[in-house]
Amino acid sequence: MKIFIAGGTGFVGKHLTRTLQAAGHDLTLLLHDSSKKRRLPDGITFVSGDAMREGSWQQQISKADVVINLTGANIFAKWTPEYKKLLHDSRVLSTRHIVDAMEAGENGITLINASAAGYYGFCGDEEKYEDAPPGNDFLAQICVDWEKEAKQAETKGGKVIITRFGVVLGKDGGALAQMLPAFKIGVGGRLGEGRQWFPWIHIDDLAAAIIFLMDNKDISGPVNLCSPNPVRNSELTETLGQVLHRPTLFPVPKFVLKLKFGEMASVLLESTRMMPGVLTNNKFPFQFPNLENALKDLIANK
Repeated sequence: MKIFIAGGTGFVGKHLTRTLQAAGHDLTLLLHDSSKKRRLPDGITFVSGDAMREGSWQQQISKADVVINLTGANIFAKWTPEYKKLLHDSRVLSTRHIVDAMEAGENGITLINASAAGYYGFCGDEEKYEDAPPGNDFLAQICVDWEKEAKQAETKGGKVIITRFGVVLGKDGGALAQMLPAFKIGVGGRLGEGRQWFPWIHIDDLAAAIIFLMDNKDISGPVNLCSPNPVRNSELTETLGQVLHRPTLFPVPKFVLKLKFGEMASVLLESTRMMPGVLTNNKFPFQFPNLENALKDLIANK
C-alpha cells in the first residue's frame, strides 16, 4: 500500500515507519525539519512541510491509500496558556489540513488518526471501552476536537479509524526512557499514592495493531490501543524495580509534581482505566499483554 505518515519521525512514528517498511509498504513521510531526511531508512520518500499550515505537501495526500496522522506536541511539559494552545492546535489544525487535502470519491482513503486515553477524562476505577462518553477536562476536550476533525474525512468517502493511545512503552523514548535513569540508581518510586491506573502498550504491539487495523476492512471508528491488563502506578513501580533488581523506596509526593508541572500533574496523578475492547473482540494477538514481560523485553534490548 501507499502510506502517507505525518509525525513519522517521532518516538512512535520512527518505530512504525520501520515496521511498515519491513512489511513492504511504499512510504512517504511529512518532514517539518528536512535535515531529518538523513536519518530516514533508505527507500522512504519525504516531503517538506508543516502539518499545522497549508502547503504543497498536501498534494501527496490524494496519492495515498492510507494516511496515518501522529502529529501533536508533547503533553509532558508545563502547561502555560501558550503551550496549551500549541497542544490543541498541533493536533486539530494538522488533522484539518490533512482532511482538507483528501479528495472525495467512492474509493476513499483510510485515515488512521491518533488520539489518546485522555479522551475519557479522569474516571477512577471505571473501565472505559470505545463506546464510553468523553470526559470534561482540558485533555478530553482536545481529544474531542481532534477526533471531530478526523471524522470529517467520512464526508469525502474515507474510512476513519481513531486510535486512542495508552502510554507507549519503548526502549528508545517515551515514558520508559524518562523513568529508567532514576529507577536504575535505586531512587525510583510511585507517583503520589500510586493508586492511579496506567493504561500502557508495548510499542511492538502498537505498531502491529495499526497494521492489523489497516488490513481489516471491517473496523472503523475509535479503537483503544492499550494492553488488556492495565496496572496501577504502584504496580508499575514495583514491577519496574523487580525487572531492574533495584529498590523502589522513594515515592514522589503530589505537591512536588504539582510544583514542577502545574496543571499537567493531574495527568500523572489521576486515573484512566482504558480497555482495548475493539482489539480484543477482533482477536488481535497481543505479543506483550503482561507488563513484566513487556518490561523485560524492552530493558533486555536497551
